[in-house]
Amino acid sequence: MKLHGNARTCLHSRLLMVRRLEGEGWTLARAAEAAGVSVRTVSKWRACYRAEGEAGLLDRSSAPRSIPHRTGEERVQAIAALRRLRMTGPEIAECLAMPGSTVSAILTRIGLGRRSRLEPLEPPNRYEKQRPGELLHIDVKKLGRIGRPGHRVNGDRRTRSRGIGWEYVHVCVDDATRLAYVEVLADEKAVTAVGFLRRALAHSRTSPPSASRSRR
Repeated sequence: MKLHGNARTCLHSRLLMVRRLEGEGWTLARAAEAAGVSVRTVSKWRACYRAEGEAGLLDRSSAPRSIPHRTGEERVQAIAALRRLRMTGPEIAECLAMPGSTVSAILTRIGLGRRSRLEPLEPPNRYEKQRPGELLHIDVKKLGRIGRPGHRVNGDRRTRSRGIGWEYVHVCVDDATRLAYVEVLADEKAVTAVGFLRRALAHSRTSPPSASRSRR
């Protein structure tokens, strides 16, 4: 059962109310006071119970059953067709002599509010390299140095290590073998990154597929 966000009662409490009214002879005022709701609310749920039984005590959609002034389906299809011609909301509104807010609401409802929705989704770009060294994934992770144990270890929040610098974890992973080569270096400058890549390539050429190595 999905309750309304502002519901003061649930199925169990509603059923309890109507049982007190129908089976135990409680008055509307007494049942309302016990449930912490208004007499009108108790009367409403009793009427629903009498009409439909326990099913009548379930929450229902708050949407109106009918919208007399809602835009017709033919006009909605025309708006969608013009949108697929890359026309903007204001242009469609001017072309069909409709309020811009109405056109905007319809485009959002049918999923064409954003221009990107007009293009077909790109197929997944899946790949799987078969040969070691054919594709390498390279990244750098910046980590703060740890000068001393923190408060989780020594329980002292007054001691802090500030301004002691950073360490840069350079990582290279072979797509085919998942072989990882890692170095913790002093920076992430171009010269440092190029040197790391050269050593990673040399390592991948000399190591068996199941090996891994880290250097610091």
